[in-house]
Amino acid sequence: MIDQSDIASIVEEYDRLKLRIGMTASHSALDICDGAIEEGFPTVAYCKEGRHKTYANYFKTQRSASGRVVRGMVDKAIVLNDFNDVLAPDMQEEMRKRNVIYIPNRSFTSYSAIGDIENSFRVPMFGSRNMLRMEERTEDQDYYWILEKAGLPYPEKIDNPEDIDCLVIVKLHHAQKKLERGFFTCASFKEYQEKSAALLAEGVIDQASLDGARIERYVIGPVFNLNFFYSPLAEEGERLELLGVDWRFESSLDGHVRLPAPQQMTMPIHQQIPEMTVVGHNTATIRESLLEKAFELGEKFIKASKEHYDPGIIGPFCLQTCIDKDMNYYIYDVAPRLGGGTNVHVSVGHPYGNATWRKPMSSGRRIAMELRMAVEQDRLLEVLT
Repeated sequence: MIDQSDIASIVEEYDRLKLRIGMTASHSALDICDGAIEEGFPTVAYCKEGRHKTYANYFKTQRSASGRVVRGMVDKAIVLNDFNDVLAPDMQEEMRKRNVIYIPNRSFTSYSAIGDIENSFRVPMFGSRNMLRMEERTEDQDYYWILEKAGLPYPEKIDNPEDIDCLVIVKLHHAQKKLERGFFTCASFKEYQEKSAALLAEGVIDQASLDGARIERYVIGPVFNLNFFYSPLAEEGERLELLGVDWRFESSLDGHVRLPAPQQMTMPIHQQIPEMTVVGHNTATIRESLLEKAFELGEKFIKASKEHYDPGIIGPFCLQTCIDKDMNYYIYDVAPRLGGGTNVHVSVGHPYGNATWRKPMSSGRRIAMELRMAVEQDRLLEVLT
């Protein structure tokens, strides 16, 4: 892990009045860029060739003669052969010359090796560099590990498929779409065998991933992704904020549920098992009687993060939850960085964040606001790693 003293020496060379916010141009990059522009920071999006026009053309900023942004949110789009090229030494040197503060998102940690991010990416990052590894389900200390340490609720794990006695979800990677899911559900060992055989035959999953899959009891209930923010700088009011909530559109699952049951039963075998590829998000709120429980989840996660990942979580994090019929939360995934659904609140802000700050407050803007506070208070090293 890059030592904090190394980051301090890099930040010491930065012109703090000319900081730029950079990010991997995918996932939640537009939210990051929009929030940065709102708070007066120039933006740099690091794009992959063939996926760059969204940032380089359609959301490119236009500024007035005075420098005010009148359109868009991406000041500069740097087009790379591959997302992983941000790790190249010359690219890192260029970032440092530009006073770039990098905001990690899931695309950054998916396209670049986590070990390289931890040990070789010598660019100051906003957030908790040492917590990003927990997203890898193959790690011994994955997010289930910290959930257990924190005493937080999560779906019960089933170690042996032969013990399946209720509806479960089998979590593994998609064999062909490496960054997507090959999840499937089943309610018995027989169904597990039938579905896994069908998915193996179709090439959706592979045997190695199936052998290492996590099987857990399926929580029947709506999904709520809780987009939190923890401020190390706050001196008045609470340091934990619930900015907003989102939920997912998944293909082909959402297409299946729009069909009448008789029609689903007549589908050919290769269409009967839905995939769960996230293709979009929508906003949501939670009934007020459940909000306090949500904050309790966030507080417990923060406490555990400080105990096991010094200095603990910094800035945005997302607890992805299901709520059952008895109004109990279960956390089925954790993002120790900006969540994937925050683009739904670009420009308009999150409902709870807006209410807290009395102005439009998206996750991206909240990050930029914290960064600005850190500059003004000379406390950058409390939010950068």
